[in-house]
Amino acid sequence: MAQRPVGDVILDVRRIGLRFGGVQALTDISFDVREHEVRAIIGPNGAGKSSLLNCINGVYSPQQGEIALRGRTFGHLSSRQVAEMGIARTFQNLALFKGMSVLDNIMTGRNLKMRANLFQQALRWGAAEREEVAQREAVERIIDFLEIQAWRKTPVGRLPYGLQKRVDLGRALAMEPSVLLLDEPMAGMNVEEKQDMSRFILDVNAEYGTTIVLIEHDMSVVMDISDRVVVLDYGKKIGDGAPDEVRSNPDVISAYLGTGH
Repeated sequence: MAQRPVGDVILDVRRIGLRFGGVQALTDISFDVREHEVRAIIGPNGAGKSSLLNCINGVYSPQQGEIALRGRTFGHLSSRQVAEMGIARTFQNLALFKGMSVLDNIMTGRNLKMRANLFQQALRWGAAEREEVAQREAVERIIDFLEIQAWRKTPVGRLPYGLQKRVDLGRALAMEPSVLLLDEPMAGMNVEEKQDMSRFILDVNAEYGTTIVLIEHDMSVVMDISDRVVVLDYGKKIGDGAPDEVRSNPDVISAYLGTGH
């Protein structure tokens, strides 16, 4: 399915610096992400990719620089506050509720949309009941979209790894983000699972209009689905541009592509 036309800058990362004690994790990182774009972040292990996502979604507070979403600069916000602004995140290591069903795991992503308080939700009466029905309908649409209807009532811990990754994507989609951060969404997958996940990422981009920022090690996947690629090495940006530009960048070849990845 064709991607939506890329629009104006929606996420702007400006001169980010992050230290842990005496260790400089990120140095003067700047790049932007345009609306409806699929933007990849690549680099060797330890390059600072996950730390960068953690700065964007409020897990870390960088010591230098600033980040803006739709022109609104933010910093020192909690992950929940950033999520309320419209930025959702999946993590490299799955943090699903293994004993809960697929449907209930994805429902947890609707918490930001719930207006009833816990007492009203527990009673399931009146407006609270109507709200829960509406939220479940939204989750069922995501389940259909991700083609996991057959497992909707299955505890997530019983699913193959590739399907668990799909549930994790569904939970993030349930937050209805304008920007979706994906941290190695295809790590540990076989070729078929990677093809499926690539298709769903492109479909999310096209059908939901969601802007995607992803970290990924599989270069064939990156080159196939990304509009632009930013390259990190030892916490510094060494490349930024279209996939073909990055692939031919001598610094990128030396630091990353030439090391057998």
